[in-house]
Amino acid sequence: MKERRVVITGMGVISPVGNDIETFWDSLVEGKSGAGPLTSFDPSQFESQIACEVKGFDLSSYGFSSKDIKRMDRFVQFAVASAKQIFNNSGLDLEKTDRTRIGVLIGSGIGGLDEIERQHSIYLEKGPSRLSPFLIPMLIVNEAAGQVAINFGLKGPNSCVATACASGSHAIGDAFRIIERGDADMMIAGGTESCIVPTGVGGFCALKALSKRNNDPQRASRPFDRERDGFVIAEGCGLVLLETLEHAQKRNAHIYAEMAGYGVSCDAYHITAPDPQGDGAAMAMEWAMKDACLNPEDIDYINAHGTSTKLNDKIETLSIKRVLGPYAKKVMVSSTKSMTGHPLGAAGGIEFIVCCLALKYGIVPPTINYEYPDPECDLDYVPNTSRQVKNLEVCLSNSLGFGGHNATLIVKKFK
Repeated sequence: MKERRVVITGMGVISPVGNDIETFWDSLVEGKSGAGPLTSFDPSQFESQIACEVKGFDLSSYGFSSKDIKRMDRFVQFAVASAKQIFNNSGLDLEKTDRTRIGVLIGSGIGGLDEIERQHSIYLEKGPSRLSPFLIPMLIVNEAAGQVAINFGLKGPNSCVATACASGSHAIGDAFRIIERGDADMMIAGGTESCIVPTGVGGFCALKALSKRNNDPQRASRPFDRERDGFVIAEGCGLVLLETLEHAQKRNAHIYAEMAGYGVSCDAYHITAPDPQGDGAAMAMEWAMKDACLNPEDIDYINAHGTSTKLNDKIETLSIKRVLGPYAKKVMVSSTKSMTGHPLGAAGGIEFIVCCLALKYGIVPPTINYEYPDPECDLDYVPNTSRQVKNLEVCLSNSLGFGGHNATLIVKKFK
């Protein structure tokens, strides 16, 4: 038995389908896609010319000055905005709280790629003397966690995770452990990413990882569908406030859900491709279930990593069947990347929020664009329409990153 129960009491999200929790959730339930033609630069030379971009985001609307904004890369801006949302919706009064007991752990797969590109162009055109003194502080991955702490005066444990597309989930899981062992009472945790820039898109195009369905962007992300041809690159941020149950109850906080389990593993197989037997993903799920003291039939819903690539979807399906056995055919599985696209290091944080909201509202969001069944992907992917579910109790979220990094989070209804 764990001595310190950990609950989720606040959330913040910036995404291609909404820049607040309510809009984000409504969009997912309605099956709205955030994909469209790529607008942040001219993509005409690229094989993939579509993206799930964040729309209408302006950090000044959160009370930040233009001077402060200029010193933050976009991925950091997303994080401080999401943290601001958390303090607005969690009921936490920072002035009456011991901020040495609040930590921050935010992951990002790539960090400030946009700033690297801008400053490299300046270097080539004008030489090293014209480089910005803020180049390094703007590009490094840890600045998301650092800036959140600086702006809100949070002096507890502070770190970052960079495990590619598993970064957000690792951050939440590691923050869970920090609270469990008593090093903090509260942690802001999740992932943030913004690398829809020529180098980022070009790199993934070179890997043949992105969809080329340029004439039909809203139907391009189609996880588990036979006609899938790659993921749609995205950006965004998803952060949650983790808190000890005791602390949350003392301040009469609203509790969205309770952390139940966390499992991590590595494929130890290939720098980009998943283990063809699904060993790593299966181990992460098994260890998370063991940590949560749960059996296969206890899992109600899996938010899959579900990238819409040929290999990921097939191998993740195999892994789920290995772990859950015959029950795999009965569990609901969906990929919200069909709507948000793939926000890389932010995916785990955003999708963990999906699981918490699914428990709160008793609704499982769909996998949209599921039209042509793939015989190698033969589970219940909640196709095209969200599903109202009675007695939704336990949700599992998978994140699988380049390098073979796997993380599984399990969250359950608070009782």
